[in-house]
Amino acid sequence: MIGIIDYGMGNLFSVSKALERLEVDYVLGNRPADLANCDGYILPGVGAFPDAMKALEAHGFIPFIKEKVENGVPLYGICLGMQLLFDLSHEGGETEGLGLFKGEITRFSGMDEEGSSYKVPHMGWNQLNIHQPGQPLLKEVKEDHVYFVHSFVVQTKDPSILYATSDYHVEVPAIIGKGNLVASQFHPEKSGRAGMQLLENFCKVLCKQ
Repeated sequence: MIGIIDYGMGNLFSVSKALERLEVDYVLGNRPADLANCDGYILPGVGAFPDAMKALEAHGFIPFIKEKVENGVPLYGICLGMQLLFDLSHEGGETEGLGLFKGEITRFSGMDEEGSSYKVPHMGWNQLNIHQPGQPLLKEVKEDHVYFVHSFVVQTKDPSILYATSDYHVEVPAIIGKGNLVASQFHPEKSGRAGMQLLENFCKVLCKQ
């Protein structure tokens, strides 16, 4: 059973429909007691980082998520859900994240190294550049195009967590992971075959559904 963490800021409909297409059993829960005994968790996210952290705290999910990850239960963060896994975000000031990955979240500058402006947010289809093809999460995942929508980007000095990147004037961490903790900046449920393969690998390989 996969638990989808509902804290009021996730694209629950599209994620749940994707799991239904994969014939994966899931449960939606807006409090830890609803999701206590799942085999793995998905943390979706749409919106602003500070609001999301407040919502996670209000629903009692911060200690729950940290405990589950520490105990080796697989967790997949999607879009904002990926950013929440890091130490700190500079969106609307400074807000501490879950601290499960080392790094910070900053806004795209909108200006490249040559001084030319570019559009923010990074929105639309962009190609994956896979760095660690042997990872179980990436089984049969190709360097296809996937769907991004984000104005803020992960900054990390730990290259070991970069499973795949994408190029949008700077290198964008697209898929990251460390053991049972994985995430993608793009929306896998909206990213065609590559995205569905990622979700299938998470549910059926990492979570053994």
